[in-house]
Amino acid sequence: MNGVTMEVGAVAAMRYVKDGIRAAKLVMQHTQHTLLVGEQASAFAILMGLPGPTNLSSSESIQKWTKWKENHCQPNFRKNVVPNDSCGPYHPKGTTNVNERECSKIDIMAPAEPRSALVGPGNHDTISMAVIDKMGHVAVGTSTNGATYKIPGRVGDGPIAGSSAYADSEIGACGATGDGDIMMRFLPCYQAVESMRLGMEPKEAAKDAIKRIARKYPDFVGAVFAVNKKGVHGGACHGWTFQYSVKSPQMKDVQVFTVSPSN
Repeated sequence: MNGVTMEVGAVAAMRYVKDGIRAAKLVMQHTQHTLLVGEQASAFAILMGLPGPTNLSSSESIQKWTKWKENHCQPNFRKNVVPNDSCGPYHPKGTTNVNERECSKIDIMAPAEPRSALVGPGNHDTISMAVIDKMGHVAVGTSTNGATYKIPGRVGDGPIAGSSAYADSEIGACGATGDGDIMMRFLPCYQAVESMRLGMEPKEAAKDAIKRIARKYPDFVGAVFAVNKKGVHGGACHGWTFQYSVKSPQMKDVQVFTVSPSN
């Protein structure tokens, strides 16, 4: 995201192309769109010069997938389906057809299912980075491989502007990581930047964004960093201990900051 022009480039559900963040930048630079998805995103990236099509499977990922299949596809992200302890085919509980009568039986006030076992430091790989140049221009980008064992077709918060990243050169920027399915419902980075616009310091803006999510989903796992246009920064997290790094021209080396979960 370009914080000067507010342009955004993003790709989602893209296969066969290794460098997703470069593909996203190509969308911003060479189209008037914001988000490309699926096979057509891959085709666009290759036509624009990125290497591919490439088999992105590794021996490690194939081994992980094989063990998951042997464990009856557990864990997974499905809910309210039968069978719930195998690899399917899945159907809504109580029926093989979705109809209005069955939908009316769903308790919309029921508490959300715990997700802490599905998302954590060991099973995702998001990288979010914000940059302020010498002219004060702000940009931010996020790259992720998505959630392990996700349902095919799933799009996380990585390509969603305002969720995993947001930038406005008049204010600053934000990056986020964690349970993207939950975090994208709150647009925490847009919230953090807007809170800084209203006068909050970056650390307080990050805490406020995280607390808004935790009030609804106390078991969620996630973290946010915020930085204003002066370079003042801060972070907040929930469900884990989070670290982010900072480098400025005045610093000899990168400095790592550790953030403990907010109460």
